[in-house]
Order: sequence, then C-alpha cells, then structure tokens
Amino acid sequence: MHFASDNAGPVAPEIMDALIRANDGHAMAYGTDHLTQALESRLRELFEAPEARVFLLTTGTATNVLALATLTDPWQSVFCHRDAHIEVSECNAPEFYTGGAKLIGVDGPTGKIDPGALRSAMASLSDQASPDTRCGTVSLTQVTDLGGVYTLDHIRAVTDIAREFGVPAHMDGARFANALVELDCSPAGMTWQAGIDALSFGGTKNGLMSAEAVIFFNPAHAYEFEHRRRRGAHLSSKQRYIAAQYLAYLDDGLWLDLARRANRAAARLEAGLKGLAGVTLVHPREANMLFTELARPIHARLRDAGAVYYASKASRDDYVAARLVTNWATTDADVDAFLAIVRSEG
Repeated sequence: MHFASDNAGPVAPEIMDALIRANDGHAMAYGTDHLTQALESRLRELFEAPEARVFLLTTGTATNVLALATLTDPWQSVFCHRDAHIEVSECNAPEFYTGGAKLIGVDGPTGKIDPGALRSAMASLSDQASPDTRCGTVSLTQVTDLGGVYTLDHIRAVTDIAREFGVPAHMDGARFANALVELDCSPAGMTWQAGIDALSFGGTKNGLMSAEAVIFFNPAHAYEFEHRRRRGAHLSSKQRYIAAQYLAYLDDGLWLDLARRANRAAARLEAGLKGLAGVTLVHPREANMLFTELARPIHARLRDAGAVYYASKASRDDYVAARLVTNWATTDADVDAFLAIVRSEG
C-alpha cells in the first residue's frame, strides 16, 4: 500500500534486462556510443521531428532547469503555474541555472495555467516602459503537480499566448506518458504540433532508473545546451546505460503500457473511494494522482496498517489532506487492501 510517489516504484523488469545487456563490453563515453545515437534517431521518429536534438540526463530537475536556462536570458522571467514543481520543489534551481531569471507564478485549477491569467501576467511586464524584468519562457507541467492533464486545446491556448509575446514554451513532462495515454494522442500532437519548443521527457516516474531526457524541437538550441549541461555538472559519461533504458522503454510500446497500468490503478482507487463516509475527493482523477481529504480516524487506521502516502493539513481540522499516487507496479491487491481499511470501522 505504497501511494507516496511514483518515484518510489521499482524499475520495470524489461528495463533491468536492458541494463544488463548494455553492460557487455566497452562503449565510447559522453554520448558518443551507438545506443545513445540510436535513441536520438528513435525519438526523432517517435516525435515526427527529424531535426530534433536529444540530450540525456539523470534527474528531472536537471532537465527542467538546464532547458529553461537555454531558453531564458537572466533578465527575463519564466511563467509557470504557482504550484509547479519548478516553483515550489527545486530549491531555486531555475533561478540559479538561468543566472537569475525570475519565476512568475500564474493561477489556474488543478495546476493548469489559466490562459487569461497568463496573458495578464505577461502583459504587465511587456507594458513596462522601464527596462525591468522582461517576458521569457512559458513552462507548463504535464501531468501537473496537482494531478491535472492539459488537453491539446489548453496547451495550444497557452503556447499561443507565448507566441503572442514572442517567447518559447517548455513542457515539464515528468509524467508525459501518463498524460499521453489519457489523451490518446501522438507525442508530436502533445508537443511541437501544439507549440512546445522544448520537452523534459521524463522516464524515472514510469519505470526507469534515474533516466531523463531533454528534446529540443529546434536544433538551434543544441549548441548552448551541450555547454550548459557540461558546465552544470550534468554530463554523464556512461550514457549508454540511460539510452539502453529508453530504447527498451519505447520498444513495443512498453512506456505506454506502464503508464496505463499506473492510471488504471488510480482509476480503481478513485472508484473505490467515491461516496465513502469520511472521504472527500478534492477533484476528479485525470491521470495517476488523487488528492483527497480523509477523516482522521481513517488516516490513523491506514497509518497503523502501514499505508504510505503524503499527508498534510486539510481544510477541516478533523480531516487530513492525502495525496495518493499510483505507479506501474501498483496492483489491484494494493488498492483493494487500502480500500478495505478505509471502509472498516476500526
């Protein structure tokens, strides 16, 4: 009953097998190996972007902040949702790696940027006569940190405003696969065809081992990113082990299957919690995260039984706010055991 984070889930067995195969013999370092080169070709094909450039890293924070640093000048601003990971969970790393670019939080439900609020925030900077902070990159998170999934129309609405102000758009795709299977669209459709210039293409939350990637759909950004990655101490020497994971991840649609498993588990959990006394679903499930409020006796029973999830202060004193996250390895038995405790009377 481990619902704290998909980061806590195990590595998929197909990925472990790929790592063992990649461990045979020697290979050139720093991304010049044949697996890394094969992956770049594979991702170009998958995203229908023949000119795209791909870079491999080991952490989601690194992908986000180095991509933003490449797209944003130090005197500019990055516009994101006020609850976005880059705003609340990366210890000012975006400001550090950009050399001081300011993050400006924008409102919107379930972690999704409201286009009207974004336009107002950007206009307030562009209308300034003095040479203060300028408009820079717009960054949106898919799936959001509050479990929301941007529709394609919503992505386009956000990126259209970025274009209106002449700035690029970045997508933090830490849970990219989870959103993609919910929308049932193509990777290209959810990225560059919808106006995204750079993607942080996450894998760690969906069954990989410390494997992340940045995809620039405009190859002109590649030269600067290469230098920023090395200067920022995020150039891995043995990239074949990251590339091997992604190649196995994409093979036969494994990445989508893993995401579907996670989302199905969350849907089962949501269905079981609906209508139960002492349980409030804060908003409907959109991918593999649920935000709930649990009566304190229920929370106590769950904790006593060993259930793991993040809890915080709820809107009511006699309740606890609980974030429940499923991953590819969450089983029906895990979900059902959790539900049985919620339904019990102690």
